[in-house]
Amino acid sequence: MTKKIFFLLFLAGCFTSFAQSKIDGKWKGTSESPNGVFEMNYNFKAEGNKLTGALITDFGDTPIENGKIDGKKFSYTLSFNGDFVINVTGEIISDDEILTKTDMGETKLKRVKS
Repeated sequence: MTKKIFFLLFLAGCFTSFAQSKIDGKWKGTSESPNGVFEMNYNFKAEGNKLTGALITDFGDTPIENGKIDGKKFSYTLSFNGDFVINVTGEIISDDEILTKTDMGETKLKRVKS
């Protein structure tokens, strides 16, 4: 009986590990702009093939819109004041690194470890 309980707990742990996406969590990077370098922080959450979360900057939080995940690749849009929209594509490079691309260039994001 004890072996069955441990086996079921082991299986539950395996399924929990596989359920979490590699993109889930907090990420940090920097980006250059005409006004200088600024820090970008993201909080990503995968729900199936849907990506949600927010870009967090000193200017406030901007929710991720139209987020999609396809394997290691993902995309989303960021809308600022409803006037300016940035289309972002990206790829999970490793468990601790993401590469995002926009019309303005590329940004490497590193996972923020708790």
